[in-house]
Amino acid sequence: MTTTRVPQEQRSRATRRRLLEATVGCLVDHGYAGTSTTLVSERAGVSRGAQLHHYPSKADLVLAAVRHVSEQRGLELREAAASLPQGAGRTRAVLGMLGDHFTSPVFAAALELWVAARSDEPLRGEVAELEQQLGRDTHRMTVELLGADESRPGERELVQATLDLVRGLGLANTIGDDSARRARVLDRWAEVLEAGVG
Repeated sequence: MTTTRVPQEQRSRATRRRLLEATVGCLVDHGYAGTSTTLVSERAGVSRGAQLHHYPSKADLVLAAVRHVSEQRGLELREAAASLPQGAGRTRAVLGMLGDHFTSPVFAAALELWVAARSDEPLRGEVAELEQQLGRDTHRMTVELLGADESRPGERELVQATLDLVRGLGLANTIGDDSARRARVLDRWAEVLEAGVG
């Protein structure tokens, strides 16, 4: 029987991915302050030496996780957008997709990083840059999904208000299940958008 060896680069990629996913999980479960490199390596099932080889410090690990979280958030949004219905109910479905995104574990991890970045200058620079890019991408996607025409007065502001609204609802959800109220708010906001966009 022959054993196929996995190339070193492929193993390294898999290890880095496990470490980054474990970091996101620790951020969600324990917050930034409670996330340690030891906890991350245990959660990832990776030796401490392997973790140190790829990410020598908590700062290196968290900065890599910031990039990973940003990529994951963009990927989640694109995947969810691909399955949205056309026609009646689309606006509410777009809002539901955005609402789900801003209450996901990946958003919770991003929120932990935002809070930590407030008092950590190197982290703040990294988080701010990636959030600006993600914000632009999310805005563009929302414009497209809602069929908004930003050259018409007020439509750009309605799209931005939509993103501010779902982000705020996501924040409210971090301290308790807010799904019933969120659904009512999004139902009403869908009516506002249908009257004012497109």
